[in-house]
Amino acid sequence: MRIIFALVFLFGIGMAGFAAYMAMQQFRGLQAENRVLRVKASKVVETTPVLLATRELRYGQTLRKGDAKMVSFPADAVPENSFTSLDELFGNDDSEPRQIIRTIEPGEIIMQSKVTRFGQDAGVSARLTKGMRAFTINVNVSTGVAGFLQPGDRVDVYWSGSISGQSVTRLLLQDIELIAIDQVADADTNRPVVASTVTVEVSPMVVATLTQARASGVLALSLRGAEEQEILGPLEVSQSDLLGLEEIQEEEKKRCFNRVRRGLTVSVNEVPCPTE
Repeated sequence: MRIIFALVFLFGIGMAGFAAYMAMQQFRGLQAENRVLRVKASKVVETTPVLLATRELRYGQTLRKGDAKMVSFPADAVPENSFTSLDELFGNDDSEPRQIIRTIEPGEIIMQSKVTRFGQDAGVSARLTKGMRAFTINVNVSTGVAGFLQPGDRVDVYWSGSISGQSVTRLLLQDIELIAIDQVADADTNRPVVASTVTVEVSPMVVATLTQARASGVLALSLRGAEEQEILGPLEVSQSDLLGLEEIQEEEKKRCFNRVRRGLTVSVNEVPCPTE
């Protein structure tokens, strides 16, 4: 009887140990699963809705609700000037439609700089940055880069005129954006045109500078490279610089005179100067 009791006791201890072992294994499995869930949770990225174009949108077209779709983007990757809601882009039922001022490709984020305000026409005024002004410069084939200019290009402006009776050319402005060529404001046009006027976006102070420069001389444009960002210092070339002339000032020759009085008459005679 004692032997049976001992066997039952040992069997009970074994079952208890086995149960404890299984419970420990399950607890460790739950711990591992919890760690995996925490790692996955830490990788969850906060998103923000962004509006993308559903088709190609070109200059002058009216923006319709079917032209945009909403997609979630990582919040820290959303461009600052993008639209994040349909109401922001299309307004309410009484809002006038926007127009396209720069080509938007399918799947591209619709940016505020590529559409007009509500009801605004896709003209020059729609492309002006707040506080800036449009100024038109007359050009020809030689002063307008032979027809290679397009809206959206950036140029340097040179002034040629007369200073103190000498012909001078001076770098007047740098990195100025063209917003229209003649009456065309479409930045995506690729037709070479020998323009008669170009319109630039400048500050009111620069408008005054260009007006005075145009009245006192001739303005010419120089096209900058698409990746060019360098701003040069003062640059001026005169006719003397161009021809390699140097102004030489000769020291005036010293002259000496002798005064001789004879009665009421005084005569003045030039004589050799004494050596020093």
